[in-house]
Amino acid sequence: MISSRIRALCATALLAVAGAASAAYPDKPITLIVPWAPGGSTDILARALGERMTKALGQPVIVDNRAGASGNIGSNIVAKARPDGYTLLVGSMSTHAMNPALMASMPFKGVEDFTPIAQLANVINTMVVSTSVPANNLKDFIAYAKANPGKLNYASAGQGSTNHLSAVLFEKAAGVTMVHVPYKGGAPAVVDTVADQTQVLFSAGTQTLPHVKSGKLKLLAVTEAKRSALMPEGVPTVGETLPGYELGVWYGLFGPANMPKDLVDRLNAVANAAMADPAVKARMDSLGVEVVKTTPAQFAAVLKSDADRYGKIIRELGIKGE
Repeated sequence: MISSRIRALCATALLAVAGAASAAYPDKPITLIVPWAPGGSTDILARALGERMTKALGQPVIVDNRAGASGNIGSNIVAKARPDGYTLLVGSMSTHAMNPALMASMPFKGVEDFTPIAQLANVINTMVVSTSVPANNLKDFIAYAKANPGKLNYASAGQGSTNHLSAVLFEKAAGVTMVHVPYKGGAPAVVDTVADQTQVLFSAGTQTLPHVKSGKLKLLAVTEAKRSALMPEGVPTVGETLPGYELGVWYGLFGPANMPKDLVDRLNAVANAAMADPAVKARMDSLGVEVVKTTPAQFAAVLKSDADRYGKIIRELGIKGE
């Protein structure tokens, strides 16, 4: 049996090695994994972040798209990587707070297997309806939905997606019944709502606002706790009509579990500075994405709170992922 003294010496040696490694960091390229396909808002954010991290750290930050399994494939690569700061992840509320409760089998734990480095941004999540719906505000929409149970179809990017969860929470809070029409991705869900094949959609403003501006969709509300300055003036939250309703979607920078604190703090400072860059902020604003600044501890608290909250809701409602 190893004595307590030997264990202490081993721990001290490991800490010394970690400290020396983080002091020299980085001395080779860094991989920034995006667990989604190229071209989406997560990918756009990650590439802007990576470009500025490259300048700040003096080593290439290479964006690597590893899509599949609702974000689990790319996330699992980071969960299993060495905690040396050379393999990082741009994850989201869905990959870390929702998937562990949605999926029957998970290759990682959304909280325990990662080091939260910085919450990067919040995505503005909108509630839109097709032009055929005879309602221009949330109160009138709820009245119409109650008078026509099962007549309205709502689209989603798939079973267990944030679109789906947003709508299920809305049905429960408003006391209405709608029909779920899942698609294989957000783009076809938007297309069919514009075409009035489905009438209701909860989706990121990046996907819906161009159609709102062109008059093809009507914007009723946002799902966050507070109104957004990035939305057209006067757009309310769902919670203003249905107290307690709230669903926020965020992006964050993660590393594997057990990263050295000094390395985490350094990456946090670099990430916050990158997102605060005027050009990056302007680009994110145009996409309906709000840049935020947090410490690692603040982001860890958000992650834990959302994993607990959405995990409980998903289990109670019996929602299953695909």
